[in-house]
Amino acid sequence: MEEQVTERLTIGGTPDHCFEVLIGFEHYPDWAADIKAVMVDGRDDEGRPVRVTFRAAAFGRSTSYTLLYDYTKAPAELSWVQVAGDITRRLDGAYELRPAADGATEITYHLTVDLVVPLPGFVKRRAEGRIMGTALRELKARVESSGADATTT
Repeated sequence: MEEQVTERLTIGGTPDHCFEVLIGFEHYPDWAADIKAVMVDGRDDEGRPVRVTFRAAAFGRSTSYTLLYDYTKAPAELSWVQVAGDITRRLDGAYELRPAADGATEITYHLTVDLVVPLPGFVKRRAEGRIMGTALRELKARVESSGADATTT
């Protein structure tokens, strides 16, 4: 059964800077604790990653999934759909980026998850909360510590 969750956070960086950090997939293992490896499998005409395979820690094991990114609404939104996964049937989502006060950005993170093996509701909700909270907190730390040079560090 699929679950949908949404979380919102304000980050001390411009929307453009946040977007650049978000699409710097090759750097995710440097700052996203659960991401162990990233491979960019395809790019669009502008050189942006469109097909990306991740290896991550999940439920006490390693998991792999491939996401297809959509830049149609960039840089106000980065969305994706899962095209392959070993423990997930669906891992679709989006980051919405809106300017906030003092050059900050309000990011809304939407995620739809459907696991191959059903889990009790409380376990699933706990895992989703960890994914969402960790992703946004780690993104916030990366953006706020990286300044304008985030994609090169």
